Amino acid sequence: MPTKAQAILKTVFGYDDFRPLQEEIIRTALQKVDALVIMPTGGGKSLCYQIPALIFEGLTVVVSPLISLMKDQVEQLVELGVNAVLLNSSLTQEEYSRNRNRVKNREAKLLYVAPETLLKPDILSLLTSIPVDCLTIDEAHCISEWGHDFRPEYRQIAGVRNRFPGAVCMALTATATPQVRKDICQNLHFQNHKEFIASFNRENLFIQVVPKSNALGQTLDFLKKFSGQSGIIYCFSRKQVESLAESLHAQGYSVRPYHAGMSDEERKENQELFIRDNVQIIVATIAFGMGINKSNVRFVIHYDLPKSIESYYQEIGRAGRDGLRADCLLLFGIGDTQKIRYFIDQKEDPLQQQVARFHLDSLVDFAESRECRRRPLIRYFGEAYEEENCGMCDNCTSSGQKELEDITIPAQKFFSCIYRTGQLFGSAHIIEVLRGSESQKVIRHGHNNLPTHGVGREFSAKQWGHLARQFIREGYLTKDPAYGSLKLTPKALEVLGSREKVFGALQEEALEYGRGKEVSEAYDKTLFELLRRQRKELADRANVPPYVIFSDKSLVEMASFYPQSVQSFMRMHGVGEAKFAKYGALFLNTIRRYCMEHQIKERPKQRPLPVSRPKPEAAPKPRHVEVGEAYNSGKTIRELMAAYEVKLPTILEHLYKFYQEGYKLRAEELQALSALPAEAQQKVFFVFDKLGTQRLRPVFEALGGQVAYEELHVLRLYYLNR
Repeated sequence: MPTKAQAILKTVFGYDDFRPLQEEIIRTALQKVDALVIMPTGGGKSLCYQIPALIFEGLTVVVSPLISLMKDQVEQLVELGVNAVLLNSSLTQEEYSRNRNRVKNREAKLLYVAPETLLKPDILSLLTSIPVDCLTIDEAHCISEWGHDFRPEYRQIAGVRNRFPGAVCMALTATATPQVRKDICQNLHFQNHKEFIASFNRENLFIQVVPKSNALGQTLDFLKKFSGQSGIIYCFSRKQVESLAESLHAQGYSVRPYHAGMSDEERKENQELFIRDNVQIIVATIAFGMGINKSNVRFVIHYDLPKSIESYYQEIGRAGRDGLRADCLLLFGIGDTQKIRYFIDQKEDPLQQQVARFHLDSLVDFAESRECRRRPLIRYFGEAYEEENCGMCDNCTSSGQKELEDITIPAQKFFSCIYRTGQLFGSAHIIEVLRGSESQKVIRHGHNNLPTHGVGREFSAKQWGHLARQFIREGYLTKDPAYGSLKLTPKALEVLGSREKVFGALQEEALEYGRGKEVSEAYDKTLFELLRRQRKELADRANVPPYVIFSDKSLVEMASFYPQSVQSFMRMHGVGEAKFAKYGALFLNTIRRYCMEHQIKERPKQRPLPVSRPKPEAAPKPRHVEVGEAYNSGKTIRELMAAYEVKLPTILEHLYKFYQEGYKLRAEELQALSALPAEAQQKVFFVFDKLGTQRLRPVFEALGGQVAYEELHVLRLYYLNR
């Protein structure tokens, strides 16, 4: 491997070693050989063209349809000291002209550009007037009609290649089946090219699929283990996004919606709040996430079924990009599949229908599989998964298959009731009839006179609901997507004729979240939080996302090895020369002070952080956590003072400690608690902007002693949580 590339990897990006395939891909680019790169999200695709770009004499052009991702990547490169610019429709005229001139004057090493911008005559003219050494096509699956995100303008990029005869072409994507790969290469006229296909296995993702029953309740249960951590929840419709976001907000979660029905400004604001760790959860349609490079997303929930395995894989790929564990939950409702089939049937183009059905069927096969989740998921992309037990999915970590019972008689009762009611009603009505309900609807239709009325009183409505979902899932029933009525399949008729038995579970299993392997928790949580707060303050001042300063993985290493010299700090993950020059002294001082106060010695960094089993149940909640959770659940400050028989400063201290441990607080009441007028509050916030919030004495002095400390404690909490 060229020593220059290895040196750039460490001095610019702060990494000690290349990931699998990166070395070979970089070598191929430097030899000016075209390449197709298939690498999972978070697998290190961007380094494959960013390092050659810093070695080439000429410009590297990166084509991407994701405007916010361009912005994100350019911000990160600039923080690393790399001359990178972007050109797309999000820029002001002044920004656009400035960036264009930097390209013209050969000041930029990387240009990120949207496909429609690249195809403009003036941009093509500009680029043909300067040396271009590499044409990189990101999200290359957009070229293929068989891809899950086909974009016609991508088909025109092939024609642009001819204008740069000296440039190597690299096409990259995270998700591409063999059919899509073939399509990409044909469209780009690749001939003597190389293909690099990294493993699609994201080892740090825990994958879980559960039958959807009470979706909101299941989501709230799942979220309990992710207090204060970032996550994305995907929904099928805008209406569902709004409804779920409101429900989670009512439960005290820091949450914002994101969907195509919102204005550009609203979407942009909500995405920025999430990227900058000012909002914990985004509830979104699939329109969200394509353009973010946020590394510390700790969970992804699919509240509804995604449209394809590619979509699912890409969406869960937004979690755990820092290499630390992240959890992925899919709530699988058979009704979702029927809803999607209904929309597929509305498509006029037979080819589009065929492709959509193929995608949906593959996803259902994955969701219903009882083998290791990684096998069907990775098999879809043409890769074999040989491990017997991945240790990171629900099927591999369950305590064994639950013993199935003979549920033929309940099935016959349920199917008979559907038949006798004309196959015109949904499960809720069928259950009412079986349980002997005398509701107006039952009586109006005369269903209280049926032989099946009241024959199912031995089971609760919840149990019958659980059974109904099994019957649908196992193909005994279909559900009308428009009206929700249940229909019997030939398979169910066999059961009614006593020619087939049905086996299943009478009781719904309690769901267990958070099993599997975890990255070792043997790092210092208190120091990690100190560093995390320092990172947040620096990021807010620099107007960049916190992970642009240092990733969570970098902070975990700092809180594990306690580096106290320049040399040892430079060994931490993600610490390059430019990052150290900007932030090294600040973080080193924090670590040194902490280690001096706690008499901690530096630990040598010898190997990556180990993997361990989950820890046992935690001890009872500390008082500050109790107070913080009570406040977020709706208790007022005054109520908390009365409940714990303490004064205001004590409650404020508890809430600040709660915030320091990564939780967010309801901001509205905090501001209302302040006795200062709005103008005076703004002066305090201005001083916080300049001096930070860790120490209040400098703030007190800067304000000339005019604002009491108690006021500063209140306003600091509001400032940090607004």
